Amino acid sequence: MAVQDKPFRFVDYFVICGLDENADLEPDKLSGDTQQSPPLERPYKSRVLAHFPENVTWNPFDENAVGMLCLPRGLSFKTQWDSRQPKFHSFVITRENGSKAYGSALIFYEEVMAKSVLDTMQTLHAMHQANVAVKFSLDSPEPVRRIMSERKSKQCPFDAVRDKLFVSKCICLVTPMPFVRSCQQFLYQLYEASQKPSQLTMTLESYVFNIIYDVPLPPSGRSMQFFSCASPIYVIRPSTDDLPLLDFSLYDMFKLLGIDGVVDIFKCVLLEHQILLYSSDYQRLMLVAEGMTSLIFPFQWQLVYVPILPASMQHFLDAPVPFIMGLYKVSNTDKSQLVLPSEANMCFVEIDNKNIDFPEDLPMFPYQNELKIELTQVINKYQNIIGAETMSRSYPTTPRRETGYKSSSGLRPDDTSNTNTGSWPNSPKRKEILQNSEAWKKISSIAKKTGVWDSIEDIVLEDSAPGDNDREKDSIDGGSGMPSCEVNTLKFNNAVREIVLNCFVHMFSSYENFVINPSQDLESWLSNRETIHNFDKAAFLSDQPASHLPFLSAFIETQMFTTLMDNKIVSQWEETDPGLQLFDARIKNLKDAAGGEPRIITYSPCSTMERTEQSLEKKAKNINFIACKPHEIASHISPSQYVGGVFPLLSKELLNSEPANSKSKFRENAKWRRKDRQLQHKEHLQTNVEADQQEQYLRIRKPQLPDMSQAGTAQTNWKFVETLLKECKTKTKKMLVDKMGQEAVELGHGEASIIGVEENTLIASLCDLLERIWSHGLQAKKGKSAVWSHLLSYQETEESSDNKPVDPKLLTPDLSNIGMDPDKVQQERGSEKTHRRRGSQGRIELPVLRPMPKSLLIDMKKIQQMSDIHTDVGKTRALIRLALERKMLSAHLKQLLSNTDLLRNLYKRYAFLRCEDEREQFLYHLLSLNAVDFFCFTNIFPNSVVPYRILVYPSTKLGCSTTSANVWISLAGQMGETGSMELPKSLLEMNFEHKNLGILTTLRIGHDNSGMMPRWLVEYVLVRNELTGHTYRFNCGRWLGRGIDDGSTERLLVAELMHHTIDTEDEVVVTSPPRTCSPKSPRKSHDANSGLADIQENLGQAVNNLVKHFYKPEKERGNITYLLCGDKGLVHCMEQVFQFGFRSSRLFRNKIFIWDYMERLKTFFESALSGNTSHQLNEVTKAGYWLFCDLVGKINTASDTVGKDGKFQVFICVGIRKRCLHRWLPLMADTTVTAQMYEENSFLRNQAHINFVMHILDSLTEFDIPLETSLLRGIDLGM
Repeated sequence: MAVQDKPFRFVDYFVICGLDENADLEPDKLSGDTQQSPPLERPYKSRVLAHFPENVTWNPFDENAVGMLCLPRGLSFKTQWDSRQPKFHSFVITRENGSKAYGSALIFYEEVMAKSVLDTMQTLHAMHQANVAVKFSLDSPEPVRRIMSERKSKQCPFDAVRDKLFVSKCICLVTPMPFVRSCQQFLYQLYEASQKPSQLTMTLESYVFNIIYDVPLPPSGRSMQFFSCASPIYVIRPSTDDLPLLDFSLYDMFKLLGIDGVVDIFKCVLLEHQILLYSSDYQRLMLVAEGMTSLIFPFQWQLVYVPILPASMQHFLDAPVPFIMGLYKVSNTDKSQLVLPSEANMCFVEIDNKNIDFPEDLPMFPYQNELKIELTQVINKYQNIIGAETMSRSYPTTPRRETGYKSSSGLRPDDTSNTNTGSWPNSPKRKEILQNSEAWKKISSIAKKTGVWDSIEDIVLEDSAPGDNDREKDSIDGGSGMPSCEVNTLKFNNAVREIVLNCFVHMFSSYENFVINPSQDLESWLSNRETIHNFDKAAFLSDQPASHLPFLSAFIETQMFTTLMDNKIVSQWEETDPGLQLFDARIKNLKDAAGGEPRIITYSPCSTMERTEQSLEKKAKNINFIACKPHEIASHISPSQYVGGVFPLLSKELLNSEPANSKSKFRENAKWRRKDRQLQHKEHLQTNVEADQQEQYLRIRKPQLPDMSQAGTAQTNWKFVETLLKECKTKTKKMLVDKMGQEAVELGHGEASIIGVEENTLIASLCDLLERIWSHGLQAKKGKSAVWSHLLSYQETEESSDNKPVDPKLLTPDLSNIGMDPDKVQQERGSEKTHRRRGSQGRIELPVLRPMPKSLLIDMKKIQQMSDIHTDVGKTRALIRLALERKMLSAHLKQLLSNTDLLRNLYKRYAFLRCEDEREQFLYHLLSLNAVDFFCFTNIFPNSVVPYRILVYPSTKLGCSTTSANVWISLAGQMGETGSMELPKSLLEMNFEHKNLGILTTLRIGHDNSGMMPRWLVEYVLVRNELTGHTYRFNCGRWLGRGIDDGSTERLLVAELMHHTIDTEDEVVVTSPPRTCSPKSPRKSHDANSGLADIQENLGQAVNNLVKHFYKPEKERGNITYLLCGDKGLVHCMEQVFQFGFRSSRLFRNKIFIWDYMERLKTFFESALSGNTSHQLNEVTKAGYWLFCDLVGKINTASDTVGKDGKFQVFICVGIRKRCLHRWLPLMADTTVTAQMYEENSFLRNQAHINFVMHILDSLTEFDIPLETSLLRGIDLGM
């Protein structure tokens, strides 16, 4: 036999496993210690009794693996009183090189006739009974002995004379592909035939010989019919344009786990968690494992995969790697009895009980809601179509056709009524007629010479078999082909997989733009694979909707995603992986359906199901090939020699040798070739017609410029230019409307089409539009990004032609020193950081915040310095986001397009960028985006290192511009916090780099109160992001130092973004801003009601702003810290409430702060709680007193650097957070302390005013108000 590199047979091996009666009965040591169990419940060692053929070169027989997986728990024994229904299961063997072999096994029970085995079992039972009896002494109390005697009588020990003993046996098919359904049908038919040998017309060896040697492996995209003992069996092998082979019923999987369960396990598989399946049915383990791995197409599970874990390999569960494993559930056990090494990252699936434990914080799958809706629709559609039989079927039930699994007269196929053309398995009448025909002999002679067929058997099989079987099966449309129940199962599988694939197509529709193609050859790339990035992850994630980021950021780190990207890169040297090729084709179809738009903004339901179902039905209805029917090969053996109820070991002489006439294989190949030629001819004719129509369609829709007249070319390109311009207008409007939010809706600009569309998605869509504009009319394409190629050309041109140095003072700290002499750099740094005194005034020079440079080249260099962006597409999008945030997009592109010589060199005359009027309108539309603030760069690149500049502006009025103390500053934003940073002495500014802090929220500034003159009056602090140009102002207007103001050496300042336009050229410096955070003195106006009304209005506005904050969409919410502690925030308004009518300035010599009032209240409440009060306190009042005292005490002990006003700020914030502040107000009012320290017209001594404040603060109790760590000053909220 010639050596074959690839399998060409449908089946590689037929295997029989079971009890070797000639060997001793041995316990299965690999299953663990089971000696305490009764003998009938113990597993015993099984053996491979026979396998046919001995070996095939393309799939060497692995006896240990096959034997272990055929009977994973070894041999089991039963008596006539136990259930002995046959059970089917499949399995997969994964070799070291990654290749796989697939097995289909049927386990059944046969009566043990060997006397040695019966005697051994009898002896084991006697020993077990003796061991049990020894455990209970004869001295035990009489009730115990009576109970043990009754239990012993009920156990019915095995008696070799009285009982029949049965042992498990297995027949198995090992195949190169997982054709599970067809193998299951064959094994059941063969097993049932072996149970009634009197009804057989041929030996079992003939059927096994036929499936091993006469049934070929169908080519890709073809369907086949072959035969067993009762009814025909059908096989469909998908083509490369179809989804990969799946011969399991996904409907059964959804029935077992439900839609929610399937989706949760699906997410765990994609994120490569440890997946442990648990069931008492081996086939259920395989069903869920294979079903789940089929749903992740085009990705493939790359890690440990053992759907059926033999008992001897349970130590594999300790592996600290992702895996999918299936564990058999022994009867009367549950999860609590399992010893699992780690469950933190494990998805445990108890299939039988529909119980799933998955890891915490499992992110939502993109389009998860849409996925569930579509799956529900498909299940509802097929629930009645598949039929009640399929609905109620659970593995491993014998699959039976609707017309009966066998004919009414038994297994004999020749008993059927179809006798006019011969009966199956032979066709004597048809054959005799043809052989006796003179005309047929002449035609046959010509056909043999031309190679159309080799013998009369060909035409007999091809012509007679379909007609014969039409009456024997329930096929689709009532004609020939696969039964409808099987077709519906395949159609359901296809629908579910197409829906899931559609989600992946939408998620990764633009993935090719972010693949990093290497510049070296394949060998070099493979040798450096571990150190090379293959995908620009940061740039890809920057384009995704925020709701998708938790899942996608984890998924793109998985091995399966990396492997797919590797396959994409390797495809430039080798043949493209079929799965990847199909995935790319689906993405192309989706883009074409959207009019060529490279970015699909909104999800569209799956539209490929109908087309793929039609292809599936065509293959099922029109069978491409009918295999040879079984024929008798054993003339010396009669079926009557078989023993009923026993599956024989079969003849090695007959089954271990290939057919003597090897022409059958070539004859089969000739049949495939004839069928292929016929199909190809039909497809060729149809393709020619479709190609002509398509060519005509493309000629109309997209004219070829070289073949058209000048007028036609101009008209076509004018339409392109018009379309691009209109799209630019639409996209910029959508972005403006999205940013303006509700205000835009009120102005009449709201559009239903952009509701729910994320800002990231809109910006990604704008980036795609810019790429298409820059790609229009290119002379020659360079790289994946036309925009970046143009930018690089512009950079090269400008740097080579412009020899004039850029003013270093206008550059950021990182870029200002490029190309300068090191000595000059040091000198420049020293001069920058020295704040000289101004003559006789003796004042220190205030720092100056110069405007940032507006150069496109400088921003390009910033992007090129980013280490987490690797591709040209990623750099382009990062630059666009940076320009949007800086309000420089229109200006940068205008600067880029100002080089007309470069434009002429790069673009043809008809290109959009060379149409001056349209180009100006395009830039004007982009200019409108300067009206809103974007943080699309700051929020998307959290790992980037960002340079910041801090400038401190002290008051110069009192000559206290500097301090002798050591000053520190801590800056916090939405993405992180710097911690304390020391400000160099005598300096008022500092530059530092830090991982992106996001949008800045708070700044803490303080000192250690050391030196001769530590007191320092700080007016405000400016902080600028030197990358994006965003400048934040932190107002202070308060003293830092002991013995002055409220004695605080630390201030918490709240950020306020300084809105500016790009036309502002003035240097930023303010000498004396208003003290917005300074404590206010009580209003001394003669009209007290006027002050009261203002306070009430301000408080109402502050609370209203907080309520509106929480009712906004999360992406539109601002900085809640500013709403709490900023100018006219809640803390400021509550300070006004407590200051109104406060007697501190009139009655007390020293200035009294509100916090002094709080501390006196604490003393009063503590005294009342200790019993020093004239009236009884109820439980509610006691709880309010205790909570108040506890919070004030914690604030006092938290930090000694915080002043009294800072402590009051913490008190208000925590009181609102804990929903206690409005409940404390009436308790505070009803004290002698309040009567002593407040006038009668104050809030706290007027019941109507208290009710107003309580009512308005109560509206905040429905919200969970988050507080920054810097705001709490170390307070523990767990009170």
